[in-house]
Amino acid sequence: MNRSIVITRYALALVRYVRETGQGDIVCSEAETLVNALYKVPDLRRMVTAADDVVGPFEKKKLLQTALGNQISPELSRFFTLLNQRGRMALVEDILRDFITIYRRSIGIRKAHLVTVNEPSERLLQRLRALVKQKTGDDVIIEVSVDPSIVGGFVFDLDEYLMDASVKHQLDLIREEFIERNRRII
Repeated sequence: MNRSIVITRYALALVRYVRETGQGDIVCSEAETLVNALYKVPDLRRMVTAADDVVGPFEKKKLLQTALGNQISPELSRFFTLLNQRGRMALVEDILRDFITIYRRSIGIRKAHLVTVNEPSERLLQRLRALVKQKTGDDVIIEVSVDPSIVGGFVFDLDEYLMDASVKHQLDLIREEFIERNRRII
């Protein structure tokens, strides 16, 4: 079966399960913590996605529980048991990422990423939130990062929508235009 279909099915199953139990926000928070831990600690990711004969299912679940500070919700614990039983633990990071996105959308929240040269003003953040609310009807969580290499302006990424209003991008466009014009002359 197609990997992305499997990932989406498990993510949707977890969303339905947490809706039934009413623990969606808690499980979503735990999923975010785990996704960050798997991203920041490549050895953890390698251990969790290793073959079961290298690292056993119980040990994988214990590693994930430890990454959460030994405080894991019964829902997520049960879900990891299911993944272990079905031999799908290698997909856990992708399943959790999909779960977070699907769960947030189901409650009317989206996540965006804003890159600026320096810390953005609260006014800019409010304007972006209002714009997203107006266009999608959803609230937005804006993750901010500072990158001096963009020279000025900002880059705003929301799902499949990218607004690159950086000076660096504009200079790159001008450079490409000059290169293209010079090719025609020669």
